[in-house]
Formats: sequence, structure tokens, C-alpha cells
Amino acid sequence: MAGVSSSIRNSHSSNQIFASRLLFILTALPLTLAAFAFILQWRGGLNNDPTTRWATDNHEFPGMGGSSAPSDHLSHSSSDCSLLLGHSSSPSFPYYRDWKFDYQSDLKPKICITTSTSAGLEQILPWIFYHKVIGVTTFFLFVEGKAASPTVSAILESISGVKVIYRTRELEEKQAKSRIWNETWLASFFYKPCNYELFVKQSLNMEMAIVMARDSGRDWIIHLDTDELIHPAGASEYSLRQLLLDLPSNVDMVIFPNYESSVERDDIQEPFSEVSMFKKNYDHLPKDTYFGMYKEATRGNPNYFLTYGNGKSAARVQDHLRPNGAHRWHNYMKSPNEIKLDEAAILHYTYPKFSDLTSRRDRCGCKPTKEDVKRCFMLEFDRAAFIIASTATEDEMRRWYHEHIVWSDKALNMKLMRKGILTRIYAPMAIIQGLRESGAFRSVIEASLSKGSLVPSSNKTSNSSGDHISSSESTLSSRKMGKITVSQATVRKVLQIASNISFASYAVAAIPPLSPPGLDDHHKGEELLSL
Repeated sequence: MAGVSSSIRNSHSSNQIFASRLLFILTALPLTLAAFAFILQWRGGLNNDPTTRWATDNHEFPGMGGSSAPSDHLSHSSSDCSLLLGHSSSPSFPYYRDWKFDYQSDLKPKICITTSTSAGLEQILPWIFYHKVIGVTTFFLFVEGKAASPTVSAILESISGVKVIYRTRELEEKQAKSRIWNETWLASFFYKPCNYELFVKQSLNMEMAIVMARDSGRDWIIHLDTDELIHPAGASEYSLRQLLLDLPSNVDMVIFPNYESSVERDDIQEPFSEVSMFKKNYDHLPKDTYFGMYKEATRGNPNYFLTYGNGKSAARVQDHLRPNGAHRWHNYMKSPNEIKLDEAAILHYTYPKFSDLTSRRDRCGCKPTKEDVKRCFMLEFDRAAFIIASTATEDEMRRWYHEHIVWSDKALNMKLMRKGILTRIYAPMAIIQGLRESGAFRSVIEASLSKGSLVPSSNKTSNSSGDHISSSESTLSSRKMGKITVSQATVRKVLQIASNISFASYAVAAIPPLSPPGLDDHHKGEELLSL
């Protein structure tokens, strides 16, 4: 009996020892891990952010030169940029800290984006770095207005992979000799103001970007505005590079249907970080759903989308490639083999800020009449917005903005969400917020300031519209940028007319921004089917 009691006491004692050891391990383990994490953070240092060590080599292009900025503007610009692009002095989002963005790597395909922009840093920097994250290697920025100002352009020039091309007098003279003016496919847009003029300018810039892309060894080229983001849905990872890599080798052009932002407030300041609701494209919806919900989705506006609905495209860089307006590419020697993507899209942030009404108005000198705006704008909503912005008081404009642009009816939003008309897309918002919190944008600004790149330059002056005009045109005859050299000979490649190309090969008309199908189109289609 005593032996049994002793055995029980020993067993009980062993259980107590085991329990106490287990409790000690469970207590010590998290403390050890926390201490280890603290040591790693302390050794790395909060201020030793690798994003501040990204390459910031200055590259030069035709139409480029050292940026100018008065020295008394430096501290003010830095302060403004810090307010726009981040409020914390130390990064709180660590996931981009170790990214090196090695654009000289052998990763394929190499993708470039070209744009014509007059936007400020608060829009261009998130736009650039978001597309870097998804695999874009090179950016050809044709700049005017704010984008061409000394401070903004100096910061843009300091970013690896970004090539800034100013609208100099020399550039305009070269583009005036472009073969495009002797061809018919863009002729209906010539010598018209506002949107038509911009459309021609974009096409001429795209023509030059093709040569730059080919000379720099890029595989794909995309024309995109700085209020648009590529959403590479459907790829095995969230990567534009992967999306294009998976395409068959015989595909020449890829069409991305566009989605349109649906803002839910009238006080949006940073659309890329604040907007997550989008209206899906006709091409990504069942036709019964699209036409069945058309009136509710349109909300009394002229069309299903406020602006264009025919997407944007990427082209494989190859011989005889040419632009076909801002939305498409073509080839002088063949009809491109094109495909339309079933999931990937262009996210178009359309009138996301109330101030967009007046900023668009200020860029066009047309009269605010129904007849005159037809000369200036291709799409009905742009015409209506211009007239309101030109004739209404601010209170009237805000009411109009709420009625036509802001999606404040939560019940309708939920109904259209269930039907698939509206959708939530968070990936771009998360990436851009993460980049901002990691200090990526701030580091570019600080690096540009610390390198002294914002210094006055004697070879550029600005005209009244903010465009840069060269005061010494001979200095622009040949600009070298890393391994890329764009000289007078390169520019001539763009402008030469090949005598052995037939008229039919370039007679395909440029594709303008087009509205999505309307109910009238649907009814006409039904009538044809009934015949």
C-alpha cells in the first residue's frame, strides 16, 4: 500500500515538473522572439531605409537638360512634397524596404510606358512606382505644364528608368516634319483645339517613343495617361511582366478593357489611395446584365461610362510599328494579331476630384456653348462638364458633381455590386499606400535635393504655358542616357517616309476615345437579328 502511495506521489510530482517546464517554455518563447525582433530592428536602424539608396542617376534625352529651380524654392518644395506624399518621418510599412528594382536584370519581357503629361508630383510619383512594382522597367515622359517645371522635372529625372522629354521648340519642329502629317489615318483630328490637339500630340509622342523603345531594347510598349493604372488580373501573380510573358509569341497587340472609377465622396485628394470602387467594362460583363442594368448604371449621364470605354493597348516592339491614336497601335506592313484580355484592365480614375472640373476647363479656351464644345471635345460628358465648369457657381458645380459623378446611394451601389456592374479593387490602393508609408516617394525627393540636382540651368527657359524652350538648340542635338543614345539620326528614323509602303497599309483610321455601347446600339442589333 505504501508503495502504491509513493508511486502516486512520484507521478504527481512528475506531472507538476512537466507542467512547470511547459509553462516556462510557453512564457520564454514569445519573449525570446520579441527580443530577437527588437535586436534585428535596432541593428537595421529605422532611418537606414534601402529605398533611399535606389539608383537616382540623371539621364538625358533630346529635349532634356539640367533642370532649373531657384534656390529659394527648394525648402518650400521639399516641405510641400512631404505633405503630399507622406506624413511620417520614418517608414511604418516594411514590405518594400529590401526591394532593389534592378532594371538592368535579364528578366523578360522588358516593358516601357509612354505618356504625355502636365500633372504634378502628387500624381506622377505614385503612378510611376506602382507600375515599377508590377514590372514596368522604363518610362518615357513627354512633359508640359507642372510636370515640366524645374522642381518637378528634376525629381522625375533622378528616378532610375525614367526618361523626361520636354516640349522644346526643336521637338516641335521635328514633329512638324513627321510622316504622320502626310498620311490619312489621323487627318480628321488635325487643326482642331483642345482634346483633338492633345490626341494628335499624343500620337506624335508615341511615334518617337517607339524608336526610343526599340533602341533601348524594350519588348513591349504601352501608352497610358497618368490618371490610369494597369490592373494585371488573371496572371499567376500580380505582375504585368508575368501577364505578357504568358502570351503566345505570335501576339502583336494586347487590348486592356478599361474600368472607370466610381467615387463615393466629393473630397477625394489622393485618388489612387482613396478610390476602390470601379464600374466594369462592357467586355467583362454578360450582355444581358449590361443592357438590363444600363439605365441604373448610367444614372442619367450621356453614356454608361463618363468618358471613353474602348480601353488601351500594349504592343510588341517590332519593325514598322506605329501609333493608331492614343488607344491603339498598328503596323505599316501588316494587320497586327491582337487579343483582348478577359480579366486584366486599365483602371481609369475619371474626374475623381472636384477640382478636376475646373482644371480641365482651364486647359481649353473654347466657348461654353453646345455648338462650340463639339469642336473641342470628342465625348458628350466632357462637353457637359466644360459648360458647367465655365458657367455655374461653385455651389451649382458641386451639386452637379454630386448628381453626375459621386456614387452616394449605397443601396444602388450594393445592387450594382451584386449584379457585377460595380466591383471593388484594392490591390493598387494597397501597393501605393505601402509605397508611401515605406518612404519610397519621400526618398526620391530627398535624394534629388541632397544631390543638388535642383540648380539653375542656362540652357532652358520656360514660356508662358510652362513648356520648355531651348535657348541653345545645338546642345540638344544628341543626348546620351546610359546605354541609350537618341541623336538627330534617331529622330530622323521617326520622320522618314518609306517609299515601298503601300497606301492601304497606313490607311486604317486612328481609333479615338469611344463611349461604350448604348441602348440604341442594343436595339439596332436586335432589329438586325430579327430580319
